[in-house]
Amino acid sequence: DVCATCHIHATCQQSGGKSVCICNYGFVGNGRTHCQDKDECQIGASKICGNHTLCHNTHGSFYCVCLDGYRASNNNKTFIPNDGTNCTDIDECEESGLCGHNARCVNTEGSYMCYCNDGYKLETGERSFHQDGNIVSCKEIGCGSPPEMKHGYIVGNSSLLPGSAVHYECQEGFYSNEGKFSYCTANETWEPATLSCKGVDCGVPPSVLNAHLISVSGTTYRSEVTYDCVHGYLMAGGSGTAVCNAKGQWDGPDLVCKEEELFSNLSIFNETCVRWQRKTGRLGVRETYTFHILGQRLDEKIFSENVIFNISTSEDNPIVCLDLDSGSNYMVNITTISSTNITVSVTVTIQTKGRLWEKALFPRLHNSLCWLGTCSHCQHPLFLQDVFLSAHLAIDSMSKKSSGRKSPLERFAKFTFSGLAFWLRQDWYRILVHGTVPTVKEAFNNVLIFNDTCLKWRRNVRGIDVEDRYSFHVQGQRWYQKNFFQEMTFELSTHKQAPEVCLDLQPGTNYSVNISMVALNFSLLVSMATQITDPPFPEVEFVAVKGSAPLLRLRKAEDQNGPISLYQVIVLPLDLQSTFICDSFDATTFFSNTTDTKGYVAAEFQAKDVADNMSIALGDRHYYGKFYNAPLKLGEEYCVFLKIISEWNKVRTQSCAVWAQIKNLSPTLQYMTAVGLGSVAAVCLILFVSFSVA
Repeated sequence: DVCATCHIHATCQQSGGKSVCICNYGFVGNGRTHCQDKDECQIGASKICGNHTLCHNTHGSFYCVCLDGYRASNNNKTFIPNDGTNCTDIDECEESGLCGHNARCVNTEGSYMCYCNDGYKLETGERSFHQDGNIVSCKEIGCGSPPEMKHGYIVGNSSLLPGSAVHYECQEGFYSNEGKFSYCTANETWEPATLSCKGVDCGVPPSVLNAHLISVSGTTYRSEVTYDCVHGYLMAGGSGTAVCNAKGQWDGPDLVCKEEELFSNLSIFNETCVRWQRKTGRLGVRETYTFHILGQRLDEKIFSENVIFNISTSEDNPIVCLDLDSGSNYMVNITTISSTNITVSVTVTIQTKGRLWEKALFPRLHNSLCWLGTCSHCQHPLFLQDVFLSAHLAIDSMSKKSSGRKSPLERFAKFTFSGLAFWLRQDWYRILVHGTVPTVKEAFNNVLIFNDTCLKWRRNVRGIDVEDRYSFHVQGQRWYQKNFFQEMTFELSTHKQAPEVCLDLQPGTNYSVNISMVALNFSLLVSMATQITDPPFPEVEFVAVKGSAPLLRLRKAEDQNGPISLYQVIVLPLDLQSTFICDSFDATTFFSNTTDTKGYVAAEFQAKDVADNMSIALGDRHYYGKFYNAPLKLGEEYCVFLKIISEWNKVRTQSCAVWAQIKNLSPTLQYMTAVGLGSVAAVCLILFVSFSVA
């Protein structure tokens, strides 16, 4: 029996009607005597198992496994290829954190690679790596923390990578000569490695004219130095402190030290009283003043006075009233000692009033005075009464230019007086002396005011080519505007025999003009008063209404060009608006023409009684001042004006503006309001300005 002879690894099969022994799958041989294992893997794993595989032979069989980095598609570790199983790549990068910190994973065919992130590198210097159990880490590329800068700070953001730079700035009050940048090199080091800022030094404090240092806290940033005026000078403005700034420079001081003035703004009032300002900056210090008074009556040669006395005062605005006789000429010399032991002296000439001698003793002089308008019975006065009695300043040294003793009247003749008063006094001098007039070296005479703000005088020429230099000190104040003060100083040099100068003066202001002739130490005081000009245009809220009288708002105006005296509300028919003149209707009341009133003042307010944004109701049947605010007639059309009036020094000026327009006046209230401010041109807004002299 053939089948009984088959090998253990063979199987008996029928073939062609007979039994045959065939080796089992995985074995080779004759089937009877031998069946040995067949090594299927010898033909190559890729051929028998497929790509990315390993072939493992077994006794009588084999199996396949996938290479590392691959997995079997049947998800088993082993497989036989005849079931269609193949090996596919494993994406190792799906495993989070496989490459560690600061690194990224890149999948490859059957494997993966780890790379350091930008800005990092491997300590070994390699480009890529595997996490195969050895601890491999990516180190940050860069120079590390930038160096610190003493007294400095980093500006903006900075990078630590090679080639980058860090920008520094010094703190306020410090500077650096070493540069303000540190660079990250390819060697991953900072260059320069150290930086520092130095504190600024302002150096020696600046000098201040006529001042000295009293304290110095240092010369570094924010240090302060303090100054004070030297003896004999006072602080006239600015600050006495200088501060070292961040740029190494001294801020300030702007201290102005002015030589002390013992006789500033000297003036005469009430005919016999003298006042002045003492500007020394030394509060509470008593000063002694010596008064030397020489006096002589105008109608008697035998009467004379020679009085000397002292006063002591710590007042900054001394006032001294003298016991002087009427009808006399006086020279009052006031002397004191400055803090620097310098004698300071001024001389004031005063002529007291006296009428008994005018007609009887000096008819020629009386006629001259009458021409000047100094007598009350003159028909055509041209100047204020007693204009020749004004007092003027002169420096005491002038009385020392001629040798020999002279009478007080002769000394009096040595002074120059303003305007035509000088000619009268010289004529007067001739009458009293009855002799030859001595040569008088007056600095200038015939001082006249013209065009309100201009001065001219006759210069006593000391030589054809001699140029005289004049110093002007102008001060202006307003009684109606307490905080107003104008002051200016300038010099004028001229060869002209009749110089002229026009001053930049403000309207409605009292001025004191002191003119000094430098060469002769002569000083003259001139008083001027400028006329007021038109007040500012009323700032109104224009209102156009239909049906009813509006409620108006009165806004207070500023005293700019003169004192605001009155506010008037003027009502007139609308058809007369274009013919309205601002200086009309000043005193026209509602009852001035009861039959046919063409326009009237409905209300008048004193400036002192006006509050800003004050309400005014037209037609409320009340009296405002002497004017009746009459009710408006129904069916009529009106135009309302606001007038501002300034009055000062016998001059009256005014400005007007249309305030309201009222149409179709009826009991029904139908408002149509248009608003405009000040001098803005609206349909009916017309500004009228007028000037009149009372």
